[in-house]
Amino acid sequence: MTEINFSLKMNITKIASKIFLARQKELDKHYLHPELLQEEVLQHLLKRAKDTEYGIRHLFCTIKNYADFAHNVPINSYEELKSDIDRMRHGESDVLWPGQVKWFAKSSGTTNDKSKYIPVTQEGLQHIHYAGGFDAVAIYLKNNPNSRLFDGKSLILGGSHAPNYDVSSSLVGDLSAILIENINPLANMVRVPKKKTALLSDFEVKRDRIAEETIHKNVTNLSGVPSWMLSVLTRVLEISGKKTINEVWPNLEVFFHGGVNFTPYRKQYEQIITSPQMHYMETYNASEGFFGIQDDPSDEAMLLLLDYDIFYEFIPMDEIEHENPTVIPLESVEIGKNYAMVITTSCGLWRYLIGDTIIFTSKKPYKFIISGRTKHFINAFGEELIVDNAERGLAYACQETGAEVLEYTAAPVFMDNKAKCKHQWLIEFSKEPDDLERFAQLLDKKLQEINSDYEAKRYKNITLQHLEIIKAKQNLFNSWLKSRGKLGGQHKIPRLSNNRRIIDELLEMNQ
Repeated sequence: MTEINFSLKMNITKIASKIFLARQKELDKHYLHPELLQEEVLQHLLKRAKDTEYGIRHLFCTIKNYADFAHNVPINSYEELKSDIDRMRHGESDVLWPGQVKWFAKSSGTTNDKSKYIPVTQEGLQHIHYAGGFDAVAIYLKNNPNSRLFDGKSLILGGSHAPNYDVSSSLVGDLSAILIENINPLANMVRVPKKKTALLSDFEVKRDRIAEETIHKNVTNLSGVPSWMLSVLTRVLEISGKKTINEVWPNLEVFFHGGVNFTPYRKQYEQIITSPQMHYMETYNASEGFFGIQDDPSDEAMLLLLDYDIFYEFIPMDEIEHENPTVIPLESVEIGKNYAMVITTSCGLWRYLIGDTIIFTSKKPYKFIISGRTKHFINAFGEELIVDNAERGLAYACQETGAEVLEYTAAPVFMDNKAKCKHQWLIEFSKEPDDLERFAQLLDKKLQEINSDYEAKRYKNITLQHLEIIKAKQNLFNSWLKSRGKLGGQHKIPRLSNNRRIIDELLEMNQ
């Protein structure tokens, strides 16, 4: 009997599923009492941290309610917390959170050369990150009662870690590497590849080894960033000589994905994973926390997770540049409005502006879509183009032309001496459109349809001219990431920029 033929084996998943029953019922509170869950989280976080330096500095012991919290604690960017985090990295205890913090997630969510080092406490690991992974499985099993998830292996794609200054036993690295390093030993029994392979820093070497180690395993599920996982799966096909992943892993049933929008990659996955039983489940996990899970396969929106060690607040994006923007708790959000997300967590992030933006699609339960980044947009001419607009526009142009987009970035071309300007898109296609100009026209048309500010600026080509698309040569974006030491892991291409620094670097490499 081969490993991948388990039709006669005991249904381990059916037995293991019982572990998730209690949590599946608990998640119903997100539908019934969401605001109460958040009140309890805030009080818990304040109580735990009242004797830390930060808690003493901001009088946590006097805070009775949300209004007190908002009055006592300022909104923080990374720069405001950086000096405290740096002290924690040098081994100091009880600074932003009780005790000493061993792990720091090196964030790739920045467009400049400076890295962010996000504290990852033991409570954050257990009550945020691992809780999110557990809930993703709980929800998946509830939606798919005939699953055989645990009857095979999980292919989990991670990054790498390295020593932190000269502090004994303290490390920095990709969040995914931190999670793999600290994972329950029982989970390691069902995970591939080997830990040594999973934590390799050279992505190209790691990709080959993952493919070689997993080809003959019974892989039932995948977890990772769509772009990097696609690279691994392509290598699996090359080494195995198979045409589809189903021929390699016939029992593969789900891909838990996050990190980047899945829409540009869906068609490519469907071409190499042809099984009608394949499922795709989006999760919203970042270095700073695990925030959402797609709990309904028919709805692209994700459920905001409210009973982890995360307290949420929101700033309307049209006020993000204000000196004193409006900051509201969950209960005050409006459906359809674009918000910058502010979080307070058991990793010592207090009223931290994470840099992501979301749009709520419903309340009770609170469900949302990721709309972009506070710094990843184009608003050079008042057009307020966000990543969600870009993704929807590209999806439409691809649908109409049969094209497939692998990677892209866009930036403004600033006004010339005739006050003319435009947007320039650099796109790496995995399948090129027959007519690039028609693709550009369809993209421009859709952007005008879904963004009234863009439409107004495009009116009669008076100011904003028709967008320009430049084809990127094969593997350009990966080469750019590699040149910056960011190939693999959770690193992503900045999709939209309000300046030309990134696109000009790429264009120079594209010659």
